[in-house]
Amino acid sequence: MTNIFKIAIVQENRDPYDSKCNTEKGLSIVKKAKERGADIVLFPECWITGYEFPSVDETLTVEEIMKTSQFREWNDLAIDENSQYIKAFCGIAKELSIGIVITGYTKGINRPQNSAYTISKNGEILMKYSKVHTCDFADERMLECGNEFKVCDFEGIKIGIMICYDREYPESARILMLKGAEVILLPNDCGSMPPRVQVLSTRAYENMVGVVMANPPGKNGGCSCAFSPITWDKKGVPIDNIIVMADAETQDIFMAEYDMKKLRDYRSQEMMGNTFRKVKAYSDLLSDEINEPFKR
Repeated sequence: MTNIFKIAIVQENRDPYDSKCNTEKGLSIVKKAKERGADIVLFPECWITGYEFPSVDETLTVEEIMKTSQFREWNDLAIDENSQYIKAFCGIAKELSIGIVITGYTKGINRPQNSAYTISKNGEILMKYSKVHTCDFADERMLECGNEFKVCDFEGIKIGIMICYDREYPESARILMLKGAEVILLPNDCGSMPPRVQVLSTRAYENMVGVVMANPPGKNGGCSCAFSPITWDKKGVPIDNIIVMADAETQDIFMAEYDMKKLRDYRSQEMMGNTFRKVKAYSDLLSDEINEPFKR
């Protein structure tokens, strides 16, 4: 690969429940991204299966929800590596020699997970990541959360994955950085984007990593974006680190380019990331105790 890493950010809508339709549309998008010179295509959250939940009584516990017919029907929609839909994306990745980060509900132990597959240019699954920070205050309480942040090697570039609400926790990006991530790709599906976008700029700055988010378009949505970790020039003057900033409602593929040589040179010289951390003072981060005002 050349020094320029090209990421196609998909800001498109998908069907709520039609995995076949979403796969066909996704394959068409991959072809367009290849024509535009992309090395990898980043889809929004839950592209294949949709990001919908069964309609159930909100007062029910998760255990009670799991006994309902609505839950069982929804659970059956979850996919895995042997799914025809995942195989279709692996096939086109190999055919066109392009990477893909594709998403959907996947089979968990007892409940679906919210996952992203990173597919190589050879059509191989490099990594499956399942969302750690599920939105347990909302319908995502029906999901099983993942338990590990992961990084993989894509054409010599270390890629980490976060999904949507993971971005709200600095630990997510921090751990990916500690595991070697140079660029973090973030499938997303939510609204109220301005503060969330600001967070991503901060994640790029504090960890000296590229951060790229794909979000579906819509009123109060969209705003797919990419940030550079480079926030000062060689003279120490602050510079704008926005690479891509989409509007809310445009449906399109947005291209983000990272000069990996410049990114790596910057990371080898600047003072953020893991350079001067004082780990001995961080023991409180390992406590799972929750105190007021954060008890729910």
